[in-house]
Amino acid sequence: REIKLRNYEPEDEELKKRKVPQAKPASVEDKVKDQLEAAKPEPIIDEVDLANLAPRKPDWDLKRDVAKKLEKLEKRTQRAIAELIRERLKGQEEELASAVGSAKQEGSDSD
Repeated sequence: REIKLRNYEPEDEELKKRKVPQAKPASVEDKVKDQLEAAKPEPIIDEVDLANLAPRKPDWDLKRDVAKKLEKLEKRTQRAIAELIRERLKGQEEELASAVGSAKQEGSDSD
């Protein structure tokens, strides 16, 4: 292997030949300019159309805020409707049972 001296300053003439010359820093100006140009934001929209920014309906935020409450009310309404239907069916079953019972009584009297 060959000895390379970078930081050591030799006194011997034989070793001075093996010293590596000082490295010169590369110019970073071009790289920095390219990076700065790449970092510049490009304008996406030149003009802002206020008609597109405005909500389509003026009460959209009210609907959004009331949506949770309406959801709860909808569930309660569905339960109430189901309960009313059950009560009607129960009432019809009782009427049907009484009608069948009265028909049996009439039928047994005719025999």
